[in-house]
Amino acid sequence: MKFYGYFRSSSSYRCRIAFNLKGVDYDFESVHLKQGAQKSPAFASLNPQKLLPALITDDGDELTQSLAILEWLDETHPDPALLPTDPLERARVRAFAQVIACEIHPLQNLRVLKYLSDEFGADAAATTKWLTRWLTDGLDACEALLAKRPRDSAFCFGDTPGLADVCLVPQIFSAQRFGVDISHLKRIADIHARCEALPAFADAHPARQPDFEP
Repeated sequence: MKFYGYFRSSSSYRCRIAFNLKGVDYDFESVHLKQGAQKSPAFASLNPQKLLPALITDDGDELTQSLAILEWLDETHPDPALLPTDPLERARVRAFAQVIACEIHPLQNLRVLKYLSDEFGADAAATTKWLTRWLTDGLDACEALLAKRPRDSAFCFGDTPGLADVCLVPQIFSAQRFGVDISHLKRIADIHARCEALPAFADAHPARQPDFEP
């Protein structure tokens, strides 16, 4: 299979973690977001949204949107599972993942930040205020969801990492990159540390990718 991503893209980061957890190999093609490579006709024909990530399966089928790719991966490579078997727990995990992928991440997306600057004249201070508001609110909600779990666990929703952790770790990286203080989120900090100690997460870190740029 062929995976289109970018070292700094948190949605690509999610997929890298999942590939590593499941031991799935892929060919990688970097799509340089800062240079606008996602807007090229070739990539737009693959993903009309002009967003990352994108995946071409071994059968030549095209997939987009990280959560869809992750669920496809879990269904076609079920061990280890990213989602629990219990329907209620699956819903809780999906809800947590969607807080990040659907509510937090889009508001820090490069195209959104560029629009704020180009259309509304937002300077660095305004952008920082924007990012701090939405990342803090969203991750505060994630911390509260973890507090509501039926039981504490080593990872977000169990004793092994799953879909929620796969989404959480890249979002923490983004918060750190943007200088957003989340030191008050103790449950998240503990889970993040456990994840980062695992090779599947550590090897997926942006700094370890072939297209990494300091």
